Amino acid sequence: MLEIKNLHKVYSSGNKEVNVLKDINFKIEKGEIVSIVGPSGSGKTTLLGLCAGLDKATSGSVILSNTPLEPLNEDERAALRNKAVGFIFQNFQLIPTLTALENVMVPLELRGEKGSAKKAMDLLEKVGLAERHDHYPTQLSGGEQQRVSLARAFSNDPQILFADEPTGNLDEETGKKVEDLLFKLNEESGTTLVIVTHDLNLAAKTGRIIKLKGGKVVEA
Repeated sequence: MLEIKNLHKVYSSGNKEVNVLKDINFKIEKGEIVSIVGPSGSGKTTLLGLCAGLDKATSGSVILSNTPLEPLNEDERAALRNKAVGFIFQNFQLIPTLTALENVMVPLELRGEKGSAKKAMDLLEKVGLAERHDHYPTQLSGGEQQRVSLARAFSNDPQILFADEPTGNLDEETGKKVEDLLFKLNEESGTTLVIVTHDLNLAAKTGRIIKLKGGKVVEA
């Protein structure tokens, strides 16, 4: 499902070059649930962005859903993401001018799917927010917004789902509910799940942990 080979990412900062990721190698099989952990600044979020084709590596290769990302242009990578990838972000990334229902419908509308409103409503029901479908993000709590983003992430039946600190902005109790929903929806859909987290309790619930330190994989 995902293969990373000799991946390097270098950023220029003024006259200096910063090596954020150095020679990263790992494979994630279809249906695996994997967490990526490491201290702040270890390159976790940068790695996730490269895996999902949101950014390009300095060198090395990313093969996502049997497709090498390096030769693809931005439009082609966006098309692949829309077809195969779901995202959950720490800060929810909901569109403020759309209702909860409309936010969940966005990936379906982009794919031109019929019956998108019904499918989106079914997903909102699964995350316990059917009765809040006509509320805007500002009318929802942080936990409710993250549940909407969970519904949105699963709406296009992704082959792989990337979650970047999915409980990072939530209190412990709310975070636990979101975690449970994430694993439940994932089990129902059989999606490959990759979670970036600093929460070792959350990481312990995944099948495998990839540890980063100083831009290198120290355990996979």
